[in-house]
Amino acid sequence: MSVSQRVASDDQLARLLQIGIVLEEVVEARAHRHYQQLDAELDAAVETLLADAAEESADHRERLEALIDGLGVDSVPFDEIESLVDARYGRTRPEDFDGVLYDQLCNEETAYKFYDDLIEAIEGSDAAFSVDREELLATLTTIRDEEAEGVREVTEVMERR
Repeated sequence: MSVSQRVASDDQLARLLQIGIVLEEVVEARAHRHYQQLDAELDAAVETLLADAAEESADHRERLEALIDGLGVDSVPFDEIESLVDARYGRTRPEDFDGVLYDQLCNEETAYKFYDDLIEAIEGSDAAFSVDREELLATLTTIRDEEAEGVREVTEVMERR
């Protein structure tokens, strides 16, 4: 399932929102993993960045779950969605990056791009959804903007190092 096409039904929208949930779980898991592996010498800015990223991802998941609940569709099994995410977005692992910040930057950029594409696909669709279109777009735009802010924050920390 690709975000590059128009979103034509509640079921398709729900699957895409579920992909967003799994992406957020990946970001949160990686942030926790990096946080646990922090060297005692690592500065407070990176610690704060990782803690904030994990908290933000949990909040994004809750907002996405609320949208899915409003659609009233049957859920796709987690392992099926996870395999979709892994095939499209899981090409890298934390150890593929030269450091915590590069991995975090990749995670933030991936999430930003996903939400940006999803918003564009919804805006390009004339389908009627079971959730209010304006509320849906407002929620996704807020999440996308928060991901963009995460990219900026990681970049700023990287520039200071």
